[in-house]
Amino acid sequence: MYKTFLGALAATGFAVTAAQAQTAWDMPTPYGDSNFHTQNIAQFAEDVKEATGGDLTITVHSAGSLFKHPEIKDAVRKGLVPIGEVLVSRLSNEDPIFGLDSVPFVATSYDDAKKLYDAQKPELEKVLDQQGLTLLYSVPWPPQGLYTTKEVTKVVDLAGLKMRAYNAATERLAQLAGAVPTQVEVPDLPTAFSTGRVEAMVTSPSTGANSKAWDYVKIYTNTQAWLPKNMVFVNKRAFQSLSEDDQKAVMDAAAAAETRGWEASKTETEEKTQELKDNGMTVEEPTDELMSGLKKIGETMASEWSEEAGDSGKAVLENYKSM
Repeated sequence: MYKTFLGALAATGFAVTAAQAQTAWDMPTPYGDSNFHTQNIAQFAEDVKEATGGDLTITVHSAGSLFKHPEIKDAVRKGLVPIGEVLVSRLSNEDPIFGLDSVPFVATSYDDAKKLYDAQKPELEKVLDQQGLTLLYSVPWPPQGLYTTKEVTKVVDLAGLKMRAYNAATERLAQLAGAVPTQVEVPDLPTAFSTGRVEAMVTSPSTGANSKAWDYVKIYTNTQAWLPKNMVFVNKRAFQSLSEDDQKAVMDAAAAAETRGWEASKTETEEKTQELKDNGMTVEEPTDELMSGLKKIGETMASEWSEEAGDSGKAVLENYKSM
C-alpha cells in the first residue's frame, strides 16, 4: 500500500512538472480569420506547437476579440499578453521609424519594399527593444493604388480633385498633388464618391475589392504608392523565459512566416486586382510622366520624414538608396 501511494505520488508529481513545463500564449490580432495575415499567423502558431513538441502553444484571438487594434501593443508591452500583431504605421506618433513604410513613393514594388524593410529593420528592432519588445517578423499589405473618377496620366490631373485622406501622410500627399484632402472613412466611401464629395483615393486592391469599388469609381491605376506592413512582436521578458530550444523554434517559425507572408501578399495583390477587373473596373499601369511626378512628391515627403526622424532616419534612407 505504501509503495503504491509513493508510486501514485511520484506519478502525480511528474504530471505537475510536465504541466509546468508547458507554456500557453494568448495572441491578439486585429483582423478576421479570412485575412491573409491572420491565416499566416495561424500557421505560425501551428509551426511553433509542432517544433516545441507542444511545450509552447499559441492561441490566436482574431478580429480584435481580445484587445482592439489600438490596445494590442500596450497590452504586449505591459505583459497582459505575451505576443501580438499590429499595423506598423499606427505607431508613427511614438517614433518616426514606425511610419517609414507608409511614406508614399519611396518604395513602389515588392522588391523595393523588401530593401526598405531591410534598411529599416535594425532601427525598428532597436526601438522595440528599448520598449521591452522583440520583433519576430513583418509582412506587407498589397501596394496602394490610385482610384479616380477620371483618367489620370500626370500629377497635374489630380489638381483640384477632392482626394480621400485618412491620416497625416495621405493629407500631405493630396496637398502636394494639388488635390483637396477630404476626410472619409472606408464605410462612407460609396456615398462619398456617388455624391461627388470624393473623386480620388489611394488604397490597396484589397480595400477596393472588399468595398466593391466598382459600384462607385471606375478607374484603378496601379501606382504601388507604398506597401504598409504589419508586424508580429513578443514581450521580451516572456520570450526570454522560454528555453533556448523553444526560443529557437519561435524564431525559426517567425522566419518561415515572414517568407510565406510576403508571398501571400503578392498572391493577394494579384487576386484582388483581378477581382477589380472582373467587376468592370479599368485597371491601368501608371504612365511614366505620372510616376515621375508622384516620385517627386515622395522625395519631398521622405525629406520631411528624415528631418523629423533625425540622424538615424537619414541613415536608414541613405542605406536604402544605396541598396
